[in-house]
Amino acid sequence: MTGTDARFVGIAGLVEAPSVAVVVDVMRAFTVAAWTFAQGAEKIVLAESLDDARALKTRHPDWVALKDGPPAEGFDLVNSPGVLRAADLRGRTVVQKTTAGTVGALAVKDAALVLCAGCVVAEATARLLRTRGHGSVTFVVTGEDGQADEDLACAEYIARRSNGAEVDASPFLRRAAESPAATELAEGVRQGTHPHDVALCLELDRFPFAMVAAVEDSLMVLRPRTVPAQPDAPVT
Repeated sequence: MTGTDARFVGIAGLVEAPSVAVVVDVMRAFTVAAWTFAQGAEKIVLAESLDDARALKTRHPDWVALKDGPPAEGFDLVNSPGVLRAADLRGRTVVQKTTAGTVGALAVKDAALVLCAGCVVAEATARLLRTRGHGSVTFVVTGEDGQADEDLACAEYIARRSNGAEVDASPFLRRAAESPAATELAEGVRQGTHPHDVALCLELDRFPFAMVAAVEDSLMVLRPRTVPAQPDAPVT
């Protein structure tokens, strides 16, 4: 791969399915997704709506359903990494519905490759892009109609790292930390939060896996993908 031709768009700017899409939601959907896998979950089903999430939970009572906002009937957990890190999800299937992240992933479900990302899996995501050799990548900035600076900063960082460039992460993390979303979480404006959510969302490269979404039996399913340290090594 000689270099990534990176394009940054909001969900509304997706006119057609890109070949490769990296859907970014730092605060908090895909930080939560990464923690879900770290806590042992086998897969995450990205639900189209709250009603769909409830219906999946009804059909599969052993699945774990989570959503944005405060606790609600039919859901087991909230979309908070601070809460998720205390959950035992070994071998479980999780159903996730959020305001921006899951919407963005479903909007590009016809892409040949869909990666979901946040700061916690930034390097693994960039490494997977390098390993797969994709030259044109669409980064979907899910928050604030494509203007969320925490998502854009993370996307820009991943794009640079996908080219193999040495990058100082601190300016990108600073932008994310100073974003309106981080302020809202820190001040408790959003419901269903934990005091450590902002810090957990800003932990660069906490996890060694990327997260790949694909359609399985008509459902959009997210799974972790281990990425070898050497760019020319095969992806497992």
